[in-house]
Amino acid sequence: MTLDASRRPHRSGRSGRPGADEATPYYFRYIDRIAGDDVVTALEAQLADLSPRLRAVADTASTSRYAPDKWSMREVLGHVSDTERLFVARAFWFARGFETPMPSFEPDVCAVAGGAGDVAWDDLVQEFRSVRLATMSFFGNLPPDRWTARGVASGNTFSVRALAFLAAGHADHHAAILAERYGATGSPDAETR
Repeated sequence: MTLDASRRPHRSGRSGRPGADEATPYYFRYIDRIAGDDVVTALEAQLADLSPRLRAVADTASTSRYAPDKWSMREVLGHVSDTERLFVARAFWFARGFETPMPSFEPDVCAVAGGAGDVAWDDLVQEFRSVRLATMSFFGNLPPDRWTARGVASGNTFSVRALAFLAAGHADHHAAILAERYGATGSPDAETR
């Protein structure tokens, strides 16, 4: 299914870009990877771009690592899906007005418990697609005044808008790693089916 952002208006319109006070400086390494001020359209475009690139990877290639101490492609994609879930869970919590701080997230603990290395590549690709569709639905239906709602997670303040940009920027960061270090470009020269 191809998503056409021009034919699917978002309830909340453009999200606007996060200001410097909407996340700690560390997170802008991901936020700044996303251009423009409509993060829902960026999330949609990213899914349309990544889906064929991910589907082009052979299951046997998905177990590769670019260094012995690094995650396999499967583990990277599992991490992307899990982290996106986390960003959306935090955004949901803050957007709905809950004030209780949320705990920290340890990616390595999550990766081990998630066991993505034992899941077939096609299943992980479908899981990422399902997570992303849920992400787009949540942010696409967000009331306009909730983009700037804030809360604390991992001891840091985040706005809902910053978390949306983090979801897209984090996926973009890891898509670049998959392309540059694992060769997952979706090009005819890459290992495909």
